[in-house]
Amino acid sequence: MRYGVTYSLLVVSALGCVCAQAGDVEGLRLWASPESTRVVLDLASPAEHRVFTLDNPNRIVIDLEDSVARLPGDLPQGSGFVDGVRTGVHAGGDLRVVLDINAAVKPKSFLLEPNDSYGHRLVIDLLPLATQTQIKRVPRAAPEGGRAVRIAIDAGHGGDDPGASGPSGLREKDVVLEVARRLADDVHRQRGMEPLLIRDGDYFVSLRQRSERAREAQADLFVSIHADAFRNGAARGATVYVLSEKGASDEAARRLAERENASDLIGGISLSDKDQLLARVLLDLSQSAAITASSAAGSRVIEQLGRVTRMRKTQVQQAPFLVLKSPDIPSILIELAYISNPNEERALRDPGRQTEFARAIHAGVNDYLRSNAPPDSYLASNPPPIARPPMRHIIERGETLSEIAERYRVSLATLRQSNRIRGDVIRIGQVLTIPST
Repeated sequence: MRYGVTYSLLVVSALGCVCAQAGDVEGLRLWASPESTRVVLDLASPAEHRVFTLDNPNRIVIDLEDSVARLPGDLPQGSGFVDGVRTGVHAGGDLRVVLDINAAVKPKSFLLEPNDSYGHRLVIDLLPLATQTQIKRVPRAAPEGGRAVRIAIDAGHGGDDPGASGPSGLREKDVVLEVARRLADDVHRQRGMEPLLIRDGDYFVSLRQRSERAREAQADLFVSIHADAFRNGAARGATVYVLSEKGASDEAARRLAERENASDLIGGISLSDKDQLLARVLLDLSQSAAITASSAAGSRVIEQLGRVTRMRKTQVQQAPFLVLKSPDIPSILIELAYISNPNEERALRDPGRQTEFARAIHAGVNDYLRSNAPPDSYLASNPPPIARPPMRHIIERGETLSEIAERYRVSLATLRQSNRIRGDVIRIGQVLTIPST
């Protein structure tokens, strides 16, 4: 046996001094995605560790100094690049964890601080040696009358990153994946449009990888789906974001610094042979156009989401979200609701409401593409039909059924019939369907 070329050593320091601390392993989890496998060790506290590869047979070894395994149950079954997991005591009493692997991989390890869901963690990402991503450029579909418009649908978080959690335990990563899948189904059923799910399972995808996958697949629009949270459980409403000017400027600087090693940065145009000034101008033009298009798409989505849920902001907001930083794809990020609000958590959990969220987003995307479809696409000559999701109204304190009927210009009898209401008794938080007029 021999040591492989990959070796990493991490020393945790506190108050300026280097000191190893006991990092007893209290849990061990595996998360497999189509491109990588993540191994997570739950630690009682940070620990000095080293990770290296061995072959004949192939395996990854993790040594943790001054640690023992205190696992609550059996070791996890193999998944992804990992066929099996073993633990033992190394010379000197250190804990050794061995991962039996089925492919040549490169391990990358790092420690994570505690969050709302987990304590200290040691994370080992196993990446294929041949390439750091298995995403391949997908040929564009070419239906009669033009190509399909590709919509990249990004379910936020995933795997060891659960996102925010609601009062009753609903996890953001789970609900946004359900909405993303429903949106993908709606997109798939429409002629001239096709979906690309950035994540179609419970696994981790880095923020940078999410936008890069969309670019590799030549997506025409990127939609990232999330659920908001706030310490005040009364916070509520949906919000739509696009990239801020500050975020665009930071991304342009990063891409300019990397342009010598990047063959394709904006719309298939290489910047490696352009001088600094021209490259910056091209990037600025591309990102400005992308932000303008993103804002237009976001506005249409807000209009449609406002029919089925309360909007926290009725205008598109700007923020430097990393996932929005593709310089040549219109990109929006949607916070569907506040999962920290008990009423909105219930709505997010409801499959019917998940479908309504997805249909509203799809209707907003349709509205945007009706006048902004790529010239070579099927939708450019065959605009998508107008599809309006049913309007919803959430009852607030002090409202009456007759006032709501008057506001939406429907008869009181029709409003009662649509919602199977007898009399005038309604409750705060109740969701009413507003019939079309």
